[in-house]
Amino acid sequence: MKSFPVRTHQDVRNALLGRREIALLDVREEDPHAQCHPLFAANLPLSKLELDAWTKLPRRSVPIVLLDNGEGFAQRAATKLDALGYTDIALLEGGLAGWIDAGGEVFRDVNVPSKAFGEFVEAERHTPSLTAEAVNALLSGGEDVVVLDARRFDEYQTMNIPGSISVPGAELALRARALAPNPATRVIVNCAGRTRSIIGTQSLVNAG
Repeated sequence: MKSFPVRTHQDVRNALLGRREIALLDVREEDPHAQCHPLFAANLPLSKLELDAWTKLPRRSVPIVLLDNGEGFAQRAATKLDALGYTDIALLEGGLAGWIDAGGEVFRDVNVPSKAFGEFVEAERHTPSLTAEAVNALLSGGEDVVVLDARRFDEYQTMNIPGSISVPGAELALRARALAPNPATRVIVNCAGRTRSIIGTQSLVNAG
């Protein structure tokens, strides 16, 4: 079995703080990743590696650091990435336990950096919001409302608010005026949780 270099907690931390390019990848499944992981570790499960690697890591020379929690997934992922043509692959020394033992912080949930950013935006900009009950009342009452779902289209297809329109977040500012041409129409942005709703709503507010 091919061996790969090892990078320490301090080396990875310095790269992150120095804003140097690094893809810190947790190759466990989403649930264990969500329970405990370094802040900027992206989840790319070993089971989906060959399906998603070229989309999520389009440049083969990107510096990659892989971590697991002692299951051996990181070594297997490194072997697969090597076979796919990636040229800068390393393992995190000690995996998740090594990160913790070295004093590294860990976080719970998924997409933690973007969620923290969303909460920061709402607190700073006082982004307007409505409760689910209020939105339901507006829709039930036939008010002049348009609901724009800012999630990916595949998420929208899985479940959505009846009558809502799929408008992935990056398209909101482009399409909102066409979907709500009357300035009096109340535009409501939703997602599955909060973050994309906050960022989508604030983007429309900023766009006028």
